[in-house]
Amino acid sequence: MPHQTTTRERILRASLKLFNEKGYAATPVSAIAAAAGIATGNLTYHFRTKRELAETLEKQTRRRRRKSRSGIQTGALANDYVEALSSSMVMSWENRFLLRDHAQFRDETRARLPDRDLVEDVQMLEDFLKRMRKEGMLRKDLKVELSVLARSLFVLARYWMDHLREIEGLEHVSWEDQERGLQHHLAVLSPCLTAPARRDFESAVIRLAGSQALQGDEAINPHDR
Repeated sequence: MPHQTTTRERILRASLKLFNEKGYAATPVSAIAAAAGIATGNLTYHFRTKRELAETLEKQTRRRRRKSRSGIQTGALANDYVEALSSSMVMSWENRFLLRDHAQFRDETRARLPDRDLVEDVQMLEDFLKRMRKEGMLRKDLKVELSVLARSLFVLARYWMDHLREIEGLEHVSWEDQERGLQHHLAVLSPCLTAPARRDFESAVIRLAGSQALQGDEAINPHDR
């Protein structure tokens, strides 16, 4: 039986779309209600405030990120790495208002604390690099500290989607846009790899591109359509 969209789900989808497009501060509750096809009073029955809406979307995203991290396979390392990176970049785009507007709806105490999920994302990258070193994929003469390299790679992955929006002015992301982000990421990682490892990563990107072609762009922009 097809899944019936609940009023609560419609509200969350409408708010995510509007927050991403117009920004948290510029989106009134009345506009969210209209986009969801309900009265404002019905919306406030489900979510008392706009802040509660934003915090609910943030909690959903955090759960998805944790599930994605826990679902990382332990097969071919290059494939695992590229798939984890791609998933993180897509999630950042789908929930881009969280990166851009978080200071507007988070309380000051939470805003000053380290973000546990982001810390774990950095740690995941460092763990990948440690696996690469163990499997002989990193050059033996590599001088950079793995923790420094992990942070540099994290910054690239986290802010590529912001670059597409703020520098290139894109409203939708295609696989080609995402692939460019992967190539920028690998431009930093590749000099650290052995020649066979570089070929493994190039093949992993090609394999992922083939998978995306089969799924279509809806796999990248499910909330923008």
